[in-house]
Amino acid sequence: MGKLYKHGLWIVAAVILALFFWWIIKDPTGHFTASNPGDDHRGVDSTAVNEAINIGGNFQSFGTSSSNLKGTWPRFRGADFDNIDKKSVPLKTKWTGNQPEIQWSAELGEGHAGAAIYEGKVFMMDYDEVKREDALRCFALEDGKELWRRSYGVSLKRNHGMSRTVPAVTPDYVLTIGPRCHVMCVKRETGDLVWTLDMVRQYKAEVPLWFTGQCPLIDNNKAILAPGGSSIMIAVDCQTGKVLWETPNPGGLKMSHSSIIPWTFKGKKMYVYSAVGGILGISAEGADEGKILWISKKWNHSVVAPAPVCLPDGKILLTAGYGAGSMVVKVTPTGDTYQVDVLKEYLPKDGMASEQQTPLVWNGLLFGIQPKDAGPLRNQLICVNPDDVTKTIWTSGKENRFGLGPYLIADNKMFVLSDDGTLTMIQPDGKKYIQLAQKKLFNGQDAWGPIAVADGRMILRDSKTMYCIKINN
Repeated sequence: MGKLYKHGLWIVAAVILALFFWWIIKDPTGHFTASNPGDDHRGVDSTAVNEAINIGGNFQSFGTSSSNLKGTWPRFRGADFDNIDKKSVPLKTKWTGNQPEIQWSAELGEGHAGAAIYEGKVFMMDYDEVKREDALRCFALEDGKELWRRSYGVSLKRNHGMSRTVPAVTPDYVLTIGPRCHVMCVKRETGDLVWTLDMVRQYKAEVPLWFTGQCPLIDNNKAILAPGGSSIMIAVDCQTGKVLWETPNPGGLKMSHSSIIPWTFKGKKMYVYSAVGGILGISAEGADEGKILWISKKWNHSVVAPAPVCLPDGKILLTAGYGAGSMVVKVTPTGDTYQVDVLKEYLPKDGMASEQQTPLVWNGLLFGIQPKDAGPLRNQLICVNPDDVTKTIWTSGKENRFGLGPYLIADNKMFVLSDDGTLTMIQPDGKKYIQLAQKKLFNGQDAWGPIAVADGRMILRDSKTMYCIKINN
């Protein structure tokens, strides 16, 4: 009996040991498929893609406002597309007491759209989930009073926010792109509708993951848009709505969340666009306006949000999230054509990268916030030399992490907004991180929308509220 008992124990032990080794070598996720951004199709309403939308069909006026303010932040990344306010009024160098205080706030639908400012008025794209309307809203900069709203009904499924774009504003017009690629051009002063465009229906554009993130561009009274689909880029006359030129789409590039950046290189002005599937430069002037000057498909990632950072020497820094890292390409004129070479490609942990915001160039140096997959430097502000973006000059340190928040420079001061609503003022420097002041302004969540600044006032937002603060002397 004792022998049988011992024999049984040996069998049990052997079975347990076998199961243990099977558990070690067995891959429990072997039957899983990889989850890529957008695979769950959240936010995509396939039944609504071909629905005819009365773009801009609704208008509400709430009152008027006069202002002596003349400052502007007229579009994504400001007047010169570099996120630097070069005409800033003098700003405080330190904050004491309750400074800076919130002057006013406005409730918004969930989103990450940024504001444009023009001579005392604030323009913001928003989505009303109750009315199921996409809207351009106009507010008075000084007191936050809503002046008018131009909207239209469109069905959206919540997908970590709906509105994501910044309007483009000129003395005459405001140009917008809604979450499902609907374009509106309205009169700046009155909100009167001038013309509309549905890039999905008219150009077979594919609505990007998490809705449209491309911010529109007005250049020389022309609306410059990148639909993807049948045309990678188009120009529309702002006054008449007439399409001036259309650039055929080489190889089926798709609309990304990135925005078009004008760039003059070696005397030639072009529009640079980081699409899903590649990057390209399109002539912005002359007899060949609207023609592709160069293209590279070596930069190819499914989610691209930061805009290209175009440098004077022909280098372009490209970066994206979800582990994509960055790439540096060099554009070189070769007679009547251009050559594009990849100089460097690296992972987020190995050099400057970004998930949402576009790195900033100041005094020949690059500043940016590292993505969450950048290893020890995750979410830190770093400074690098554009000649070698993999060598860090300084970082903000592990005590100063900013999430995915936006940043800009005004009056030689850098302002960074953290995810949770904390605003930090920094002295931009080429040798070390210098923090001047910091204050938690609001109990924010996902405060990712781009900042705008004009006339000593700053417009910030989190996922559901817009705030105005005063930062001038």
